[in-house]
Amino acid sequence: MSTLALLVALLLVVVVVLLAAGTAYVVHRHPAWSQPLGAAFGAVTVMAALVGAILSR
Repeated sequence: MSTLALLVALLLVVVVVLLAAGTAYVVHRHPAWSQPLGAAFGAVTVMAALVGAILSR
């Protein structure tokens, strides 16, 4: 893998971790929002998997 691909993968991991932490905080503060945020988090997970599959090529 090239250095650029590794850097993009690292950046993607950092963004996903920050998004997960933000989602956990919002659901903790507003429990009624857990259903829509769960769906949004699922969509982000699918997108991250697709980007990971593209980067692994």
